Amino acid sequence: MKKYFYIGIIGFILFEIAKVYFIMPMPGSQRMNSIDLAYFLHTWRWTFRILFMLLILLGSASVLKTRKKWLPALMILLVAGVAYAANFEMAADTMFYQPKMLLLKNASDNKVEKDRLVIGVEENGEAKAYPIQFIGYHHQVQDQLNGKPIIVTYCTVCRTGRVFEPIVNNQPDEFRLVGMDHFNAMFEDGKTHSWWRQANGEAIAGPLKGRTLPEVRSTQTSLGEWLKLHPNSQIMQPDPAFQMKYDSMSKYESGKGKSTLTKTDSLSWKEKSWVVGIQINTDSKAFDWNRLKKERVINSEVGDTPTVLVLAADDKSFFAFQRSSKQEIFTMRNDTLFSADKRYNLLGKNISTDSSNNLKPVNAYQEFWHSWQTFHPKTEKY
Repeated sequence: MKKYFYIGIIGFILFEIAKVYFIMPMPGSQRMNSIDLAYFLHTWRWTFRILFMLLILLGSASVLKTRKKWLPALMILLVAGVAYAANFEMAADTMFYQPKMLLLKNASDNKVEKDRLVIGVEENGEAKAYPIQFIGYHHQVQDQLNGKPIIVTYCTVCRTGRVFEPIVNNQPDEFRLVGMDHFNAMFEDGKTHSWWRQANGEAIAGPLKGRTLPEVRSTQTSLGEWLKLHPNSQIMQPDPAFQMKYDSMSKYESGKGKSTLTKTDSLSWKEKSWVVGIQINTDSKAFDWNRLKKERVINSEVGDTPTVLVLAADDKSFFAFQRSSKQEIFTMRNDTLFSADKRYNLLGKNISTDSSNNLKPVNAYQEFWHSWQTFHPKTEKY
């Protein structure tokens, strides 16, 4: 009967390690297409645990009769240690906590430095800005915009900021960080326990697999630029309980972090190089950040849709719009866009004498190249 004890011990340890391995950034784990296996292990976790515990109990009487009673005791302590580490120390939602209080202030009371990057949202005159230094640690912040719930998300390993409506089966829901897949953060909803990918809001495992969360249009800019365009905006302030975590993120947004997972490649088209990605319908294109900094204005097309991508004078804030035709060419001077006899601000608002026909904004995302090409395998490169 001894063998049942050791089979149970080894099985329990291997199960707990596997359950963590497939959804955390461990050697080789994030390059596998293993999400279905990971979800299976997670769904049936208590079945596996009870099975292995029964085997341990079945064989425990035999192993305790031996002279070396310290060995089974040590093995049981090892199981307890592995279980604790896997479910507490290495669990995503116990490594990255949500704010204990979400505090937003207007520009006059704001304490966040103006050169910090933010993910900004605006709807019907209500504007809010969420500093990447804060949401990069939290991974998600739940809030409201124009009376509807939103979830502001960020994955530092992919350098992706996205905002969604947390709506599951037509009802608002709460999400928890559960791990990652292909280096991208995953969230689990509270109702169906499906797993959702942060980069595009798609459910990739569980009952709702294949569905997507409604996306809220967002913009990545410096806080200073955001406030020029939205002076009445509210700005997320630091939660004092996590100040040390925020301090550890202070160099991330500028690309000066040292972590292997989040550092930046300064050369173009490397795994950790920055790109700006644009997707329109099923077409997508990636624009090299280094080239954007040189050209400032890129008139191009995404599929059959003419677009213009611009970088503001602060070298941090970027915006994308549709052009009326391939023949329409934009230039920029002093953060003002010019096309023929028309002028536009960085919101795409026509500020000419004839102030009709504003530009149509296009979602554009700054992202690590490895992330954009993983989730847009047919993307074009500019």
